[in-house]
Amino acid sequence: MNLLDQIEHKEMKEKPPEVRIGDTVRVHIRIVEGAKERVQVVEGIVIKMRGSQNRKTITVRKVSFGVGVERIFPLHSPRVEKVEIVKHSKVRRAKLYYLRELRGKAARLKEVRIQTKKGTGQSKKKAKAAAKAAAKAGEKAEAVTEE
Repeated sequence: MNLLDQIEHKEMKEKPPEVRIGDTVRVHIRIVEGAKERVQVVEGIVIKMRGSQNRKTITVRKVSFGVGVERIFPLHSPRVEKVEIVKHSKVRRAKLYYLRELRGKAARLKEVRIQTKKGTGQSKKKAKAAAKAAAKAGEKAEAVTEE
């Protein structure tokens, strides 16, 4: 490992976010304006990833007031506070440049459910409904066995 790699390795984040192409992400970045520093949030779709290790960057696209805006974020930059994954989408390409020409509903991607800890892949509403049904069935079964 040469000197440049050693310096870069020190600056790497311990747990970088596991972002994929097609994910809708919320990137929190620190912005310096004069003497003040604030956090700005950018939410959009990851249309491109490039680089590896600490030089990895993502390109996030969002539509702001009817104008498409793309911004490149280095994942290991100290300016990037955190990257939240809002939702995953099903994509079949490595680069989603075709979204640049699409508008409105046509620019939507099909959402993929994120697996829960239990591995059911259900939404919260469905999981609650299933738990209620199981509880009711359990109560009835207990009432029958007691008699």
